[in-house]
Amino acid sequence: MGSLGSDVAQSMAVFGRKTDEKRAKKNCWEFQMPLHYPRYTKADYESMPEWRIDCLLKEYGLPVMGDAAEKRKFAMGAFLWPSQLK
Repeated sequence: MGSLGSDVAQSMAVFGRKTDEKRAKKNCWEFQMPLHYPRYTKADYESMPEWRIDCLLKEYGLPVMGDAAEKRKFAMGAFLWPSQLK
């Protein structure tokens, strides 16, 4: 019985690790906040194509709604300091 008990315990430990690995992989593929803000200037945002703004907002988990002008304004408000908006 001792051998059977240790086999079961070992199997459960392996199953637990696999479950934890699956959970960790699932969490890794969900949104993760990037470690830095994008380094664009106001002029960069004003000339940036709409598809790039969409990608940038999605990367940071921010809403991608509205027309290009609204997205630019939102991105500048989210990523630029107030002193950079002048």
